[in-house]
Amino acid sequence: MIYQYNCDFRAKNLNLVTALFLRFYFLKKSITVHKWTPFVQNRTKMKKTNASILIIDDQEDILFASKVYLKKYFENIYTLNNPKNIVELLAKNTIDVVLLDMNYRIGFEDGREGLYLLKEIKTLSPKTVVILMTAFGKVETAVEGLKSGAFDYILKPWENVKLLESVKQAVDKARKEQKKIKSPESVDDFFIGHSEIIKKAYSLADKVAKTDANVLILGENGTGKFVLAHHIFAQSERKNQPFINVDLGSLNSNIFESELFGYAKGAFTDAKTDTPGRFEMAQNGTIFLDEIGNVPLHLQSKLLQVIQTKTVTRLGETKPRPLNVRIITATNLNLKLEVADKNFREDLYYRINTMEIILPPLRERIEDKIPLAEYLLEKISEKYGRSQITFDKKVLEQIEKHAWNGNIREMENKIERAIILCENNKITVSDLDLEQITEYENPDDIQLSSVEKATVEKALLKHNNNISKTAEELGLSRGSLYRRLEKYNISTN
Repeated sequence: MIYQYNCDFRAKNLNLVTALFLRFYFLKKSITVHKWTPFVQNRTKMKKTNASILIIDDQEDILFASKVYLKKYFENIYTLNNPKNIVELLAKNTIDVVLLDMNYRIGFEDGREGLYLLKEIKTLSPKTVVILMTAFGKVETAVEGLKSGAFDYILKPWENVKLLESVKQAVDKARKEQKKIKSPESVDDFFIGHSEIIKKAYSLADKVAKTDANVLILGENGTGKFVLAHHIFAQSERKNQPFINVDLGSLNSNIFESELFGYAKGAFTDAKTDTPGRFEMAQNGTIFLDEIGNVPLHLQSKLLQVIQTKTVTRLGETKPRPLNVRIITATNLNLKLEVADKNFREDLYYRINTMEIILPPLRERIEDKIPLAEYLLEKISEKYGRSQITFDKKVLEQIEKHAWNGNIREMENKIERAIILCENNKITVSDLDLEQITEYENPDDIQLSSVEKATVEKALLKHNNNISKTAEELGLSRGSLYRRLEKYNISTN
């Protein structure tokens, strides 16, 4: 029957003449045919899904083809050929699904831009579901994107049926995520802890949040620096304005200025339109500069200029633009030591460090280990639809003894892996995979550390805490001496 060929007609975009020809051809072949009128009505009354889809690609033909196809099935289709405009569009519209290309500049085809933009989208709009688009041969990068929070990836050129199915599933996922999103007035959905050391850090954060003071967050990798930065933003007077997260560690020096400060049309080969940088995108809100300790010296002066003058000048322009932005920075490095070693500008250090908050490593939060693990178990189990999972008693002992050198991030990864592997809703020691790691140091190392600490203390006492003279006697640089003072918690006051 011709009704069975409706999908073929749509998929191949057959016009009315072709359709009529086929109809009479089938009649001639003695095939039973439905009346033509219901077929036409069926096409015109096809109900679209009430969803908003954003397609981001620098190729106009890709944008046109995908928009024309998806417009038949979804109410709102947006397109962007410049990813710089993502922040503005997400601020004005509720987007359910983003189809995101992974490469935008000539000569850069490793997909790093796409991964960076993926993180930006997930930060700006956590409920939005992202599908990556990549050319054949770049699948490895797409898989990395899945690990970073993407829902799926589509190979270009795509098959329309597969594209549609993936977008439909992503819309369903977005609907579920929207139900989980809490109102702005709700309590922060993350674990702070019960230890005095972490409560002190968050108490300080709550106090500084009400001001516009620049904040420097220090802590090892995985201690929750981004979470604390967003907490400060959420408690501030700027909470209804943009929160722009910039991972400076992942920014190539060649694009540092264009990403942060923006550029004018024609400033360089690929500068096709006037484009604001991250600082301008954060106007009236907060910008979080993560891994600031990794910024090269020659770029630190440019960053300092923006912070000092509270203005930004786009590449290719001469007129500075005023900024009203709250700055929060973070690093896993000891910036005092970096300043002493001439790796970080002292004037920049004092500009970003109006208030310093130190996040302690998990090994110093003994009483928080088990409650945190139970919180993560509940959170991740819900994600996988396995709410009945519990820890074996021996697992809790392992969790408490383990050093957790990767901090909260390590614990989260281990528990997620265990949830996937466990059977009978009980996580065992083997599921958690902690047997070969222990928090106890080698006794010989402890003895050697004690001798080194005593030697440093003796030299300091001899030179009345003069750092330069002490370092000279010990044969160390000032930076190396500062590291040992921090390591052994030796005060020079």
